[in-house]
Amino acid sequence: KQWYQRRVRVVGERVDISIRETHPGSEWRYLGTQVTQPGGRVHFRVPERLGTGMYPVRCVVRGDMSTAEGFLAVVPPGTECVVFSIDGSFTLNKTLMGRDAKIRPGAVEVVRLWQELGFVIIYITARPDLQKESVLEWLGMHNFPHGIVTFSDGISPTDPLKDKTEYLIRLKSECKINVYAAYGSAKDI
Repeated sequence: KQWYQRRVRVVGERVDISIRETHPGSEWRYLGTQVTQPGGRVHFRVPERLGTGMYPVRCVVRGDMSTAEGFLAVVPPGTECVVFSIDGSFTLNKTLMGRDAKIRPGAVEVVRLWQELGFVIIYITARPDLQKESVLEWLGMHNFPHGIVTFSDGISPTDPLKDKTEYLIRLKSECKINVYAAYGSAKDI
């Protein structure tokens, strides 16, 4: 028997945003409240300077107390990264979700090598964030190294290549991150 979880986007809802320090035993610290925008997203500027690290973030919808959790990566300007487009570059076929999603030989080893060389790993996909759990599960199941994973805005992006390009431009211009190398499939060129 299969169970399907129906996800509903919340629009116009107040969401409390909290962050937790990375040291053991730290408590959730409230940062502020934001109202969800169309598509169910919140955009929030952290009101204080955080040190370098990966911070757990929790968003709680006030209306029904549902939660969404993720991580905030804080890296110093000039950090070098290697970007991997997930769709079609890690698999021999074009799907991550099918039963026959065979992994491309050497894919994990290439990512691991870049990580061992000290680069921040960024995984990018045109898939909507509604598939977050499935994609993260697939990466973990195949032992890909931890990294930053970013998804496309919206349910069905109309121009995935444009979305990925704009994300890479923002990494450089707003986050001051240097892309040292990037991997993708033929559709990413």
